[in-house]
Amino acid sequence: MNELPRTQPATAVVANPVDLPGMIVLRNILVATDFSPASEMALDYAVAIARRYESHLYIVHAIRPELYALTPPEATGGMVEIVRQAAEQEMANLLISGRLREVPHQAMVEEGDVWSVLAELTSKHHADLIVVGTHGRSGLEKMFLGSVAERVFRLSMQPVLTVGPKVSKQAPAEIALKNVVYATDFGPTSLRALPYALSLAQEYQAKLTLIHVAGDRAGASTEDEAKISEASAERLQQMLPPGADLWCFPEFLAVFGPLVESILAAARQRSADLLVLGIRGGGAVTGHLPAANAYRLVREATCPVLTVRG
Repeated sequence: MNELPRTQPATAVVANPVDLPGMIVLRNILVATDFSPASEMALDYAVAIARRYESHLYIVHAIRPELYALTPPEATGGMVEIVRQAAEQEMANLLISGRLREVPHQAMVEEGDVWSVLAELTSKHHADLIVVGTHGRSGLEKMFLGSVAERVFRLSMQPVLTVGPKVSKQAPAEIALKNVVYATDFGPTSLRALPYALSLAQEYQAKLTLIHVAGDRAGASTEDEAKISEASAERLQQMLPPGADLWCFPEFLAVFGPLVESILAAARQRSADLLVLGIRGGGAVTGHLPAANAYRLVREATCPVLTVRG
């Protein structure tokens, strides 16, 4: 696939009087791996974005203490060494695979709770983005990568790109984001994610769809729906910086219905390559959904989801 021409990152100029960063810069990207297919997909996206933004990539595998929970104390030392050697071999295989060509990178094998390791490395290396994969499992099956991804999603103060279980398992040689969907409720929390949607759309010369879900139809007349849709679409248009229509080919979509389902449907209908949304403390999505529903959106999306905490 031919690489699209590079452009400068998009400036975050919007009509709404919200304190937003002026430009998105992704100098350092931290990606977690357990060497599973899910985390391999996450690494593919991390590498693709790192190439576009000329980022330094930090790849980390954390050896979790619970791996030794059933090991007799006298055998723990030997087990630790076996597990570390296996992890280091997996990391070496990754490094010699050629997947990281032309991307400055550093690989690390650490010991400890995965989120604690990620939080420490995020601070140490000033990570601008965390990338994780998830199996999207629940109940007893939600172990290791699935539970780790959800915890990162809930706790990280940095933007998180989550590659869920319904994302195609066959990543192209050069990942291209042709369609970016950004969801907003017009609140300050969701607006924090707008500069990322703009920057990635410009970087990849992608079509950008801005969607606002106006709620359920119950009690609303056809005339009321039309007025609400028109007003919402106008507000969405006002969010773009001048001239953005020249490079992001925007679409403004105001719909009625359940929030999560409506966003997922819009992303599917547009064959979205990336879904961008803001979350607030506790993991609410676009400002007003419980954390469980927010993570359900991440699990069920057929494209990676970039969440930005407000």
